[in-house]
Amino acid sequence: MIESLAADRAADSDIAIVGMAGHFPKAPNLDAFWRNLRDGVESIVPLTEEELLSSGVEPALLNNPNYVKASSSLEDFDLFDAGFFGINPREAEIIDPQHRLFMECAWEALESAGYDPARYNGAIGVFAGVSISAYLINLYANRALLGTVSTFQLLMANDKDHLPTRVSYKLDLRGPSVNVQTACSTSLVAVHLACQSLLGGESDMALAGGASVPVPQRRGYLYQEGNITSPDGHCRAFDADAGGTVGGSGAGVVLLKRLADALADGDVIHAVIKGSAVNNDGALKVGYTAPSVEGQAKVIAEALSVAGVTADTVTYVEAHGTGTALGDPIEIAALTKVFGARSAKKNYCAVGSVKTNIGHLDAAAGVAGLIKTVLSLSHRQLPPSLHFNRPNPKIDFNRGPFFVNANLREWEASETPRRAGVSSFGIGGTNAHVVLEEAPAPLESGASRQW
Repeated sequence: MIESLAADRAADSDIAIVGMAGHFPKAPNLDAFWRNLRDGVESIVPLTEEELLSSGVEPALLNNPNYVKASSSLEDFDLFDAGFFGINPREAEIIDPQHRLFMECAWEALESAGYDPARYNGAIGVFAGVSISAYLINLYANRALLGTVSTFQLLMANDKDHLPTRVSYKLDLRGPSVNVQTACSTSLVAVHLACQSLLGGESDMALAGGASVPVPQRRGYLYQEGNITSPDGHCRAFDADAGGTVGGSGAGVVLLKRLADALADGDVIHAVIKGSAVNNDGALKVGYTAPSVEGQAKVIAEALSVAGVTADTVTYVEAHGTGTALGDPIEIAALTKVFGARSAKKNYCAVGSVKTNIGHLDAAAGVAGLIKTVLSLSHRQLPPSLHFNRPNPKIDFNRGPFFVNANLREWEASETPRRAGVSSFGIGGTNAHVVLEEAPAPLESGASRQW
């Protein structure tokens, strides 16, 4: 009976998010992450010269007027529980911190969903990617270490290819284990591929996400005009004073399952992925690193089509939102092309960017935005997108469907369930968009026992 009710409540393509984990700046867990989002906390912090010098920054660089002394970094990213994963201390020492952190998040996501992989009979897949290994560069500078391990061991411990397979090996996961690399859109593309694996029957559950942990952590960056970095250490998405983004650190993982199975198994469901899509801009844009209105619009429209929902029922979009002079207007133009074709309503859909809180997490940026939006759906609140005072003059919000959500607000219900879109666009043109819906109301159980 329960299984038939579950099937009635789930479309064939619906995917449930049944577990989540994340480590973000000023947020060692998702409870802290949500509090920071809700309270409008900016986790990009100024750095003192003493901190920068201790991180190995050259004194001459500190005197450069274009050197920005700000960082979005992780606390305790190096406190890896090697023994828990059956890894000896020397091996753990040479493994890229990005791999270590992702492995911990993968376990935490399974644990949060109540699943022990050793006792789960189905196939669990892993779809993930990380940023380039700055740690490997540091290891090669350690001559004493190089005398004790082989080059092959160092490469195995740091190469991007070995992230998902190491997780599958250590957690004994038997589903597909796929490394994903599409620059900034990596982790949201990983989510899309995990959904496809579930829908194709290759996986019964799937872990998806990414990590980015540059080392050393507490250091600034050299601002260059025309680049994507911010001149003042703040990301001001969609604002008139926006000048770019700030690099950040973090990791996020979601555990996915076909919705019908999740309902039948009585899983806690955080949100539902109704549809997703991935494409590439191709050559019709001003340069390799430039975004494209056409490419972004197509991926958003395709995701909505796959989801079987119309744009006018989506009331929040977690934007890529890097706060660049070129990228922000193009992103809103692409969204308007899709949403405006469906409805003439103005200012009914909120937009925001988690990058204003924690910076740009590179390979982990997409899953950070996804987790933020899932938490927003769960709490039925839209947290503020920071540093928005005056709209970018190239964006006419007054004549379009969107407004920047600059203040905490209740996420009001309408005739349809609460729905959101999440975008992530990679340098090189690989675009990803995911359509989310709030979790279905749980079915009432029978009468409770007295005790």
